[in-house]
Amino acid sequence: MNSITKKSLILIFIVLLIDQLLKIYIKTNYTYNQITFLFGLDWARIHFVENKGMAFGWEIDWTYGKLLLSLFRIVAISLLVVYIKQLIKEGFGFSLISCFVLILAGAIGNMIDSAIYGLVFNESLFSEPAQWTINNPDVKGYADFLHGRVVDMFHFPIINGTAPEWMPIIGGKHVEFFKPIFNVADAAISIGVFNLLLFNFSYFKSNEVPKGTEETQSSKEEVSE
Repeated sequence: MNSITKKSLILIFIVLLIDQLLKIYIKTNYTYNQITFLFGLDWARIHFVENKGMAFGWEIDWTYGKLLLSLFRIVAISLLVVYIKQLIKEGFGFSLISCFVLILAGAIGNMIDSAIYGLVFNESLFSEPAQWTINNPDVKGYADFLHGRVVDMFHFPIINGTAPEWMPIIGGKHVEFFKPIFNVADAAISIGVFNLLLFNFSYFKSNEVPKGTEETQSSKEEVSE
């Protein structure tokens, strides 16, 4: 196992550990829709909600939408694993690989919620936090395998008010930014995508040579001479 593979596995472990510990804490200590203000700031909140769909609360409005999304996640995770292994094999640097690893870790984190949370927790209510079903025969899960809901908790409505009348389109309307409520897994996916686009854009050029490949090739040529 090379150093990049080790770094990738450590990064995945750290993201999943933080993501799942926080989700379990929120699930078992917060009532549904409960809000806590961070540092006394109105725009920095822990706001416990759950969603049946994709990142940041988006959903597929269809009878089998949840199952389809879960199956899509499984396929996407499998493809990402294969792709990352290929990038490592071809000698790309960790700066690039870490972007895909973050996306993979985020996808796995939300997949865990969808796969088993409906089995290991009962329904989160407005009146009381959820309980474990494990070793608790009186507590029943709220959903079948692959039909669990994703736990979200971070909410940062930095702008939250009514837009001035003179502004086109949104004038006089309520405006909230940033409106979506998200979790650590969502953040990992977003950071991975942004880093890929902002700092590794050259990766998309067809003539880009993987980091380390040139050095390896030149070393081979020197040996052959």
